[in-house]
Amino acid sequence: MEVDIIEIAFWMIIFFTVVYEPIIGYFDYKKFKVNVSENKNERMNYYINSIISLWAPTLFILLIVSLTELTFKQIGFAIPTIQTEPLGPIITYIAIAIGLLYFLSILYSIVRYHVSDKFKEKFSQAMKKEQAKSEFYLILPTTKKEAKFWNVVSVTAGITEEVIYRGFLIFAFSYLFPSLSIWIVILIVSLLFGLAHTYQGTLGVVRTTIIGLFFSILYLSLGSILPLIVLHFFIDYMGKLSD
Repeated sequence: MEVDIIEIAFWMIIFFTVVYEPIIGYFDYKKFKVNVSENKNERMNYYINSIISLWAPTLFILLIVSLTELTFKQIGFAIPTIQTEPLGPIITYIAIAIGLLYFLSILYSIVRYHVSDKFKEKFSQAMKKEQAKSEFYLILPTTKKEAKFWNVVSVTAGITEEVIYRGFLIFAFSYLFPSLSIWIVILIVSLLFGLAHTYQGTLGVVRTTIIGLFFSILYLSLGSILPLIVLHFFIDYMGKLSD
């Protein structure tokens, strides 16, 4: 019976990632684009709805782990250690090196942004140019209140999306389809992560799929979602550094 409960829970989360985020999330953003120019609270409302929609499945996952034989370690809550078995030593060490360099570059940009007015001006201009080309620039904060709340959005995305799309789904697909190679599992999960960002347009889906692919490789290389949560947070946090 417990195995049946676990499998049902797996399929419920998979259904969420296939239907809710790509479809309902897409139309929610379309509705937001129409209303945001007329309602000054629309952006904050969108943030709150996004937070709820991400925490609901995440709390469900944590509940299932608490009530069944699943462990938190199986969904990535573990101390990071180098794991060469899943993907081989070459890919593992390359992924860790790239991830570390990427994290340090982001951290450097954030620190420079806050301590150097000259860097802040150049960085803000560059960010605004990039955001103007994007399909989702309207969700980015435009007031100090929204910018502060964006921190909550960033923390939420960092925690929940790593729990759902890395820790949980990689384990779920490996559990449900043990004959699939780990690379096929990574590709499926990364595509679902990309489709969760349909509101960002085709290029956004492609970009986030590639990011999801790299994050999945990094997760398997470290055996933990904890570093990914931190990295994910900083990536989203930078979205507000254009004010």
